Amino acid sequence: MHEPYIGNNELRFVKKAVNEKELSTYGKYIKIFENELRKITKAKYVTAVINCTEGLFLSLKILGIKKDQEVLVPALTFVGTVNAISYIGAHPHFVDSQIQDFGINTIKLSDYLKKNTNFKNGKCINKKTGRIISAIIPVHVFGNPCDIINIKKISKKYNFKIIEDAAEGLGSYFNKRHLGTFGDLGCISFNGNKIITTGGGGAIITNNKKLYKKILHYSTTAKIKHKWEFDHSDVGYNLRLPSLNASLGIPQLRRLQKYVKAKRSLNKIYKNMLKNQKVMKLFEEKKNCKSNYWLQAVILEKNFVKYKNSLLKVSHKRKFFLRPVWKLVSNLQPYKKKPKMNLSGAKEIYKSVFTLPSSQSLILKK
Repeated sequence: MHEPYIGNNELRFVKKAVNEKELSTYGKYIKIFENELRKITKAKYVTAVINCTEGLFLSLKILGIKKDQEVLVPALTFVGTVNAISYIGAHPHFVDSQIQDFGINTIKLSDYLKKNTNFKNGKCINKKTGRIISAIIPVHVFGNPCDIINIKKISKKYNFKIIEDAAEGLGSYFNKRHLGTFGDLGCISFNGNKIITTGGGGAIITNNKKLYKKILHYSTTAKIKHKWEFDHSDVGYNLRLPSLNASLGIPQLRRLQKYVKAKRSLNKIYKNMLKNQKVMKLFEEKKNCKSNYWLQAVILEKNFVKYKNSLLKVSHKRKFFLRPVWKLVSNLQPYKKKPKMNLSGAKEIYKSVFTLPSSQSLILKK
């Protein structure tokens, strides 16, 4: 579906890091990697962490989301987005998505909140559970910008903290602004299947200096700086990305625009291949959006939705690895009883959408 693109530059950087014994955290390649990412995203502050899921967890923690509060999150997302909420003892509250961008349906959400919540003393209260809804995690699915402007408007009205799950959004923009920079905090993934990789790995980005200092402190075991003493101000977390992993990502970040260009070229090829037929259509970015097209998504027409599983079965048998979107997290065993709105849009996406092989290596030569 999406294999990593590894060239000689990556091997050279990793070998150099090994020879210099730059293997663990605090290494020089971390700083280089974070600076490269800062240039790309234009975020003022970047903290590289071990993966995006832990980045989301730490973001929730730093923003003060408490145990037994609720966090709005789309049911259509990777389970890691929702697991991060559970890690802090909060409850996911599942919201619906729209097929136009696979992100949160803000019209439905606004209407739902009006009918199902009370707003008192600066807090949004779920009428049914009595719990505070304190944050929202919009997800930029497959690198496509969600309706982040209206999400910001809703969040301002109800006093929600915003953590953008931009795991798949490196190199994607809305109104020429990089995804992950619209909310209080944004999280990006560098897993092996992403547009660039550090093996595992992720990053938390922000324009808020105070939040950045907290993230850096708590991701580094809450250690107080000292030349030799080991002193810690609080219960911290060992979440920093190792320097060795960062060394792999540096040359990849420097070629990101080349990767995005290749993936957008692949989108044009698929679009041309799928024209003049009535079975399916290729997903295309909306106005004012520039997608990295991390995964190339196809939407089956209504009369052909029933054939999706047969199509996947045949394609896998022939070693052509199509993939469905995630099962709705609200249907997974740990989350079946969590609060949710009507999820008709997310169900429609699950029934009708699958993704095509999407690696830039289909276009680029090493």
